[in-house]
Amino acid sequence: MDKLPKIALPAVVVFIALVILISKSAVTIDSGKAGVLYKTFGGGVVTDQPPLGEGFHVVAPWNKVYIYEVRQQEVLEKMNVLSSNGLDIKLEASAWFEPVRSKLGLLHQEKGEEYIQRVLLPTIRSAARSVVGRYTPEQLYSSKRDAIQQEIFDETQKIVKDEYIQLNEILVRDVTLPPTIKDAIERKLKQEQESLEYEFRLVTAKKEAEKVTIEAQGKADANRILSASLNDQILKDKGIDATLKLSESPNSKVVIIGGGDGGMPIILGNN
Repeated sequence: MDKLPKIALPAVVVFIALVILISKSAVTIDSGKAGVLYKTFGGGVVTDQPPLGEGFHVVAPWNKVYIYEVRQQEVLEKMNVLSSNGLDIKLEASAWFEPVRSKLGLLHQEKGEEYIQRVLLPTIRSAARSVVGRYTPEQLYSSKRDAIQQEIFDETQKIVKDEYIQLNEILVRDVTLPPTIKDAIERKLKQEQESLEYEFRLVTAKKEAEKVTIEAQGKADANRILSASLNDQILKDKGIDATLKLSESPNSKVVIIGGGDGGMPIILGNN
């Protein structure tokens, strides 16, 4: 009985040591994340093997695991840029991105956990300033928003694709112009719209006038052709034909033939 405490004490110490060792060695990686293993006595960051995936892992207690988000992420950036004529423009853009999973070790080794602030955001700002500097405020406000967005994406992509970052999309969310410039652009756009509407009305009225003119000309040509074809003999023959039809009617009583060469028959009496 006297020896029991002496045996139990080392066992307790060993048990506590094992618990501490296991707690230091166990790593749990959540969904949508991956781990970069750092070997303290084995060459540092492991770059020639895939990163640790989701779930429970046991590593040597003297090694470390750096956990990264590998799902698509979004970062929002607000910046001041200059237009082609030197006006200050406030631009708000967001980027959809994710680290290249297979290159996560290299990303950690070369860029570190602050890669978004060190690489991605500076690149977006540089690309935005370069692209916006090619356009006037009016183009930024109206017609070139989609083109600017695509150009910023293209220029950012050229750089970050070699920095182990996969860029999925750049979205220009807002372009804020100085109030005086914005008001001037809106007035100009309104005037242009009114001018287009006025031109449309003029074209419509012109087409309607041309239609009326064509119809009137057609009627005049038809009347002229008809008048030219109605000589005395034709008129006389038509009168005779009409008289014959009337004489056959049961309502007719007396048909009197007109006198002279041009006299037309006259019908008198009816039932």
